[in-house]
Amino acid sequence: MGFSPLSLSQFLSSILFLFHFHTTISSSNYSSSSHFCAPDQSLSLLQFKESFSLSSSASGRCQHPKTESWKEGTDCCLWDGVSCDLETGHVTALDLACSMLYGTLHPNSTLFSLHHLQKLDLSDNHFNSSHISSRFGQFSNLTHLNLNYSVFAGQVPSEISQLSKLVSLDLSGDLNDYLSLEPISFDKLVRNLTQLRELDLSSVDMSLVAPNSLMNLSSPLSSLKLFSCGLQGEFPSSMRKFKHLQQLDLADNNLTGPIPYDLEQLTELVSLALSGNENDYLSLEPFSFDKLVRNLTQLRELDLSGVNMSLVAPNSLMNLSSSLSSLKLFSCGLQGEFPSSMRKFKHLQQLDLRKNNLTGSIPDDLGQLTELVSIDLSFNDYLSVEPSSFDKIIQNLTKLRGLRLGYVNMPLVTPNSLANLSSSFSALALWGCGLKGKFPGNIFLLPNLQVLDLTYNGDLTGSFPSSNVSNALLLLGLSHTRISVSLENDFFTNLKLLEVLSLRSSNIIRSNLTLLGHLTQLTRLDLAGNKFSGQIPSSIGNLVQLHSLYLDDNHFSGGIPDFLGKIPSSIINCRLLEALDLGNNKIEDTFPYFLETLPELYVLVLKSNKLQGFVNSPTTNNSFSKLRILDISSNNLSGPLPIGYFNNLEAKMTYDPNIYYMMAVTWEGFQTEFTKIQKHS
Repeated sequence: MGFSPLSLSQFLSSILFLFHFHTTISSSNYSSSSHFCAPDQSLSLLQFKESFSLSSSASGRCQHPKTESWKEGTDCCLWDGVSCDLETGHVTALDLACSMLYGTLHPNSTLFSLHHLQKLDLSDNHFNSSHISSRFGQFSNLTHLNLNYSVFAGQVPSEISQLSKLVSLDLSGDLNDYLSLEPISFDKLVRNLTQLRELDLSSVDMSLVAPNSLMNLSSPLSSLKLFSCGLQGEFPSSMRKFKHLQQLDLADNNLTGPIPYDLEQLTELVSLALSGNENDYLSLEPFSFDKLVRNLTQLRELDLSGVNMSLVAPNSLMNLSSSLSSLKLFSCGLQGEFPSSMRKFKHLQQLDLRKNNLTGSIPDDLGQLTELVSIDLSFNDYLSVEPSSFDKIIQNLTKLRGLRLGYVNMPLVTPNSLANLSSSFSALALWGCGLKGKFPGNIFLLPNLQVLDLTYNGDLTGSFPSSNVSNALLLLGLSHTRISVSLENDFFTNLKLLEVLSLRSSNIIRSNLTLLGHLTQLTRLDLAGNKFSGQIPSSIGNLVQLHSLYLDDNHFSGGIPDFLGKIPSSIINCRLLEALDLGNNKIEDTFPYFLETLPELYVLVLKSNKLQGFVNSPTTNNSFSKLRILDISSNNLSGPLPIGYFNNLEAKMTYDPNIYYMMAVTWEGFQTEFTKIQKHS
């Protein structure tokens, strides 16, 4: 059968098309397979790898040792964390986040020979307080730079401002990092990085940078995070230029004055955090708040904790976006009736209204917010909850993991209503709620329970189990309750993760305090008022994380134990100790002058014991360097108190906004009651 001219033409066209298609595919395959990683790039990466060790502690939040896949003789473009330009083989992106790298990043590192980098992520590693090299400024093509949580120190170099193509810059860390940014460097940064969309300098020391200089930042910014930067002074007078801003975090600074009216014009805001000004330095007027909540309809997260909102009516919270997932107004001075209805906030996951002056009853419809994960309404002393409302919270909120209602009045609520808490529950704090009756024992067994605080419920009974208790517990507070506790072997074996143990004036039926040394993670231990007798156990010297120790109002006798001085090496281990109260015991000893070496000790109470003799002169030039409160009244001490111990007291009488304390020394039988001794976290 022959071909017609038309069909032959179609056939030949098909053959040509298939030949061209095959040639194109082959060429494409050849092209992609022939351009391996450039040899100099591969060598630079391998040398960079060899300059660091891998350590699981270097990436605490996540661990993925990507450089383990880097092998000589293989294509570096296929290595974990490496991306290349397929045409040239140049490395264009390096993502080494969470790679467990430990060591110093030197200015001569081969990293800086990767001139074609566009994205660089070294976050969540440990660079051992390396300085950020000025050579970072040579990455002229860089659009994304992330060095967060990588333990850099020193000043942020002004050369960072040369990265004119940067879209995202993250140098944030935690409070233990020591990065700082000088005003001149910040000024260069904000003026030159005009393409910037995301800026995170959280925990970088910017205390010398004027808040109003933020106004020079690029107006297209979508995210600005300057949490805990030490910013101080008037809140920026205008924010309207940042109309594309979706995230704004200026929390935990020292900003003052009113929050500007034009913040309400940032209608794309999804997250707003201005918390951390608990001394009423930052304020929000009712008119500003009203406009803010009505216009920011995209808002999902709002944290104004510590902002003075004392003139804002609690019911005006009802005008907030119904899409809110997180509302935190801790210590805002809110006063008046609790909002009458909460049902509109059906997406709410976190609610924190603690430490206000809210009154009335918690509404029933709080139990309809089925997405809630955490509720904290503590320290609203005139707020109450009815049994029906409480039952709905417990029964309906199946996603709830944390419930804190400290000092909320609930005397009619039966403890048994807690019996059906989810096994996923992690925090229950109901101190001072007026609970009466038997506490359900199964709560102690919840496998994920980390915080349990039932203190100051004097009519609460029950028994803390000796076995199968949650070994995840970090905080246990049973002070001033009638819940029986046996401090014997099983207790100390099961609760090795405990950081806070508060059993002041508790119902302790049996005890073996020599086992206290097994709780090596303890930072606070309160066993006051329990009629313990005998010597203070020396095993407490094993608690090297201890910040506060309260053993007052017991019947301890004998000398202060070895852990406090007769074996000096033991006390050196307790370098974090801040508060020590051994008052109202029967301790027979001389003044424990060796305590002068504790670098963090700010409260020392030894009143009403049998201390005797002269107080020896200090043996160091910096004795009791942080001591604020000393009570040695009602002992048998004699002679003058050597002034050398207290050379620093005058300095400690100056105002410190992060610490509440009373300056006091008691002597010769005069006793002072310390009503406000609290470090502010």
